[in-house]
Amino acid sequence: RNVQAEARRARYRLLTDWCRRHGVLHLMLAHHRDDQAETVLLRLSRGSGVGGLAGMPPVTELSDVRLLRPLLDIPRDRIFATLAARGQDWIEDPSNRDPSFARVRARARLRDAGPDGLTVDGLCRTGRGMARARRALEADVATLMATAVSLNPLGFAWLDDGALAAAEEEVALRALAGVLRCIGGADYTPRLDSVERLHVALCGAPPDGTKSGYTLAGCRVLRRRGAVLVCREPAAAGDSVAAVSGRKVRWDGRFEIGLSRGAVDGIVIRRLGRDGWRIAVSGSLDAAKPTWPAAVRPSLPALWTGERLVAVPHLGYRHDSVKPDTVGVRSLRFAPNSGFSGPVFALV
Repeated sequence: RNVQAEARRARYRLLTDWCRRHGVLHLMLAHHRDDQAETVLLRLSRGSGVGGLAGMPPVTELSDVRLLRPLLDIPRDRIFATLAARGQDWIEDPSNRDPSFARVRARARLRDAGPDGLTVDGLCRTGRGMARARRALEADVATLMATAVSLNPLGFAWLDDGALAAAEEEVALRALAGVLRCIGGADYTPRLDSVERLHVALCGAPPDGTKSGYTLAGCRVLRRRGAVLVCREPAAAGDSVAAVSGRKVRWDGRFEIGLSRGAVDGIVIRRLGRDGWRIAVSGSLDAAKPTWPAAVRPSLPALWTGERLVAVPHLGYRHDSVKPDTVGVRSLRFAPNSGFSGPVFALV
């Protein structure tokens, strides 16, 4: 399922990983004007709001890399003509001709549209207008987040649902979507209709006590102590990642962990889980001291060898049989793929 989306994520992962390793900050992408029109059309068909209909931004901030799209206002045919005039070959992705993909069908729809149909020009004008509206909204969202959201570096957040309910609905929806994207370690915000349902559940009629928790975008959203806790859903936490001696690795789109040189081979990073928490607590009095919400604990990063829990950096836990210099954690930080908000949405 979602073959093109998965392929796109894989491409971005390979490209951005290369940039990180080589200290490259800017990665330029060749999205052009026709791509932008197709994006707006696809999001229009899915019922996207202002944010989605603004199309692709010229600048996207990731945790360590900045994506630039300098060709968004250049037509596809002009790019092809320029390449041909310079004798420069290019590669065509065969999937771009496969009508089973929605984007290919959207491209054909634009190509075959009559004089009164949807056009690239019209869709790009819509995108530019929505981009201006998005810029104005983002300022209000940033103000709301500063007052209604408290972020913990362990990778969870508290929301003031009263402040969310008092805010303009579009502003509250965007703030809620940004929190979910950040805590879930995702590159994109969840679908608008899903966020709308969650907003109603949190800010609509007073809860009757029948439901206090929800899951969306790889996050758990729970009512706790008169506030709303947003934390990672343990079952959605990333797969195991091999820890590399002397290097930083990213795990679950949320944490960056660096092991000291000389660390033993065979250590992997994966979620702590409830069983791992019980092991850590039984083996260390210090591990029992944190007062973090119980829902946060299972999705913390932990170091394992096979089924043996080696260390839990956030807890200061290390297995008695392991020497400090063989699992020394040099650095550990919450570095999600996306922050609560990005840079101001640039206009083409």
